[in-house]
Amino acid sequence: MTSKKAVLFDFDGTLADTAADLCTAVNRLRRDHGMPGLAPEKVRPYASAGARGLLRVGFGLEPKDAEYAAMRESFLAFYEEKVCVQTRLFPGIPELLEKLASRSIRWGIVTNKATRFTEKIIEKLRLRPDCVVCGDSTPHLKPHPASLIQAAGQLKVSSKDCVYVGDDMRDIQAARAAGMRAIAVAYGYHGADNDGPHTWNADAVIAHPLDVIDHL
Repeated sequence: MTSKKAVLFDFDGTLADTAADLCTAVNRLRRDHGMPGLAPEKVRPYASAGARGLLRVGFGLEPKDAEYAAMRESFLAFYEEKVCVQTRLFPGIPELLEKLASRSIRWGIVTNKATRFTEKIIEKLRLRPDCVVCGDSTPHLKPHPASLIQAAGQLKVSSKDCVYVGDDMRDIQAARAAGMRAIAVAYGYHGADNDGPHTWNADAVIAHPLDVIDHL
């Protein structure tokens, strides 16, 4: 296997454990509507699916529903107020980033999350990625490969020289479409609507962040 020049990461569920803060925003909105809070383990599988997934689990709403747009704005406003209170890097991520630096391998973040949230979390977690491409950075969201291709361009490397690491089937589909090596993580959120990372046709499925090193 040719040595890779860059590692790109999905954010929620891969690099950062953001589920607790997303759950807080969902439950604040539920309480405003006279509903009891949901247990964190109920919300967690949807944490990689953005507002669409979280409003589905919290309220049974879909984008086609009349009240969806207003509920989405309320949810995002609540989330922005406390965007990085309980959010942490997954265990092993700091060590992985240190190893990448020691090998002069650049790394970046490619996420469907909006820039206004992503930048705040990056700052609070004191991350120093070499590139960041967010859900509003290109006209397309993953599984479209546009954001991954843009990240490779920012790093001035070919897509085939990049690895993309993610916890959702869309991440693997996007990596495939971009011509990147695709690694799925077994520790992420995985989504509630699929059979898990071993069914996604990834090049590898890893149990711990440091396992990324074995695939460079």
